[in-house]
Amino acid sequence: MNLFKITRMPGKEELVEQLIADHGVAIERIISCGHSSPAGFWYNQERDEWVALLQGEAEIAWKDGQREVLKAGEWLFIPAGEEHRVEKTSENPPCIWLAVHGNMGSGCNDQKQPGSSK
Repeated sequence: MNLFKITRMPGKEELVEQLIADHGVAIERIISCGHSSPAGFWYNQERDEWVALLQGEAEIAWKDGQREVLKAGEWLFIPAGEEHRVEKTSENPPCIWLAVHGNMGSGCNDQKQPGSSK
């Protein structure tokens, strides 16, 4: 599979494709095209998430007011239980995300959070 090849565009919801079956770690490719989290909705995940934006631009917000604008090639580590949402994603080009969900523990805490090439 080519991570950059989009064979079908998402509809009202983001398109989430599971690349690796979940046996403690889940790896997904997510396609977003002008999508955002519903008003008032906050993700509150049970596992850590490392996510890289491969294409496009997006803005992520945290319930504490922090915001991060991501450009292609930048990534975030979001610890389990940290409430966050997708504020906006680009349409042209659509966003292509690579997300890894698992119990990563403090191993990623040394990295910039939010993390990027900055």
